[in-house]
Amino acid sequence: MFDIGGGADAYHAFMEVMNVGAAAIDQSGRILYANANLTSALGLTQNSVRGSLISDVAPVEVAEAVDHLLVPPFQGALSKQVDFERNGETVHYILAANTFQLSTTPAVAITFTDVTERVRAEAAEQSERAARAVIASANEAVLVCDKDGVITHANAAAHAVFDGDPLGMEFAEAVPLKLPNATGLMQAEDIVYMATRGTAVQGVEAYAPNAPKVKDFLVSAAPLRIGNDAISGCVVTMVDLSQRKEAEKRQLLLMRELDHRVKNTLTLVLSIASRTLHHEDTLEGFHKAFTGRIEALAATHNLLAENSWTSLKIEDVVQSELAPFTGGVTGRLVTRDLGRLMAPRAAIAFGLVIHELATNAAKYGALSVTGGKVFVQRVAQPDDEDRFVVEWRERGGPRVEPPLRQGFGQTVIARSLQYSYTGGAEVVFEPEGLVCRISLPMEDLHD
Repeated sequence: MFDIGGGADAYHAFMEVMNVGAAAIDQSGRILYANANLTSALGLTQNSVRGSLISDVAPVEVAEAVDHLLVPPFQGALSKQVDFERNGETVHYILAANTFQLSTTPAVAITFTDVTERVRAEAAEQSERAARAVIASANEAVLVCDKDGVITHANAAAHAVFDGDPLGMEFAEAVPLKLPNATGLMQAEDIVYMATRGTAVQGVEAYAPNAPKVKDFLVSAAPLRIGNDAISGCVVTMVDLSQRKEAEKRQLLLMRELDHRVKNTLTLVLSIASRTLHHEDTLEGFHKAFTGRIEALAATHNLLAENSWTSLKIEDVVQSELAPFTGGVTGRLVTRDLGRLMAPRAAIAFGLVIHELATNAAKYGALSVTGGKVFVQRVAQPDDEDRFVVEWRERGGPRVEPPLRQGFGQTVIARSLQYSYTGGAEVVFEPEGLVCRISLPMEDLHD
């Protein structure tokens, strides 16, 4: 507690020279005197507040803070921060209270120190730190520009678009962009110009010819508002589109490849239909032969689809094509050394050859009787190591006689792999069982 002597005029003069708001309040909360700084801060006049309760003239937040400071017992100076609305904006004050003796009247002196600018500066600094942290942690390139389009901040990822330090450079100069999907009227500087004038730009595909690594980006720009919502610049983000562009290229290649394969398959189906019709005497015979060949084609296509149209094992094609003819009986099909992989076109042709051999074996050969067997294996070619030959050999079936006329099945076997000079097939009608040696194109084989 301190004591001010000299009467009312003395402490009035003392409070008026203070550069902060100040008031003398009795212990019931009634204002004895408030200086001009305080009444101006509260939007009041000195005469209107004298003798009033603080709760009647001050904002609720201020009155509650003062009441808190006036709670006895008084144990030295007390302080409290209070925030309240004034003229549509939030202001911040530190209230400090201490008791004093005014002549014979005990009172409380309260000072109101305006710390609004300090609080705002601290908030702005925190926001700046938070913004820097967000920018630094972003995976995409982020560049902040002022109202003139000059780069003021850039994160580490921005080095993908500019090899060096872009700070202080105009955005259009540091990151020249080509906008392939625009009409030509929009340029890089227009993106920044629109954002700094309040119009956000979202998802513009752009090509950065001078970028050190990545060239394709998805560019967005948004106005930068700080404090009272006035636009102080813009934030530009540039998302790496290289992976998406590569995916689009792969997808386009796949679509072209699919189109090519579908056309080839349709042409093959039409050829099979025409040839089958030419060699069959009845509609029933045509239906059975044509359906079997299409099912064989479909079986190989299914295997290729399961392997993403990359390659197939020779063994897998043989097993798939023979499955309808062996009925799952163990021992009727014996395979060996068929682990090599072959390209899709070789797999389709080879599948058709195996189907024709299996169909013939089921009608006339080893698979037409209970004890017959089919052996499919690679056979060495001592005189020609540049050929890969798979041998089909039937045993245990009826005695074989060469056919009197050549059917379409023999044409399929002979021609299917002749798209390469290392491909082809020959059939030998041995009395003990049919033998077919199939040369697979070397360019379509790999380990």
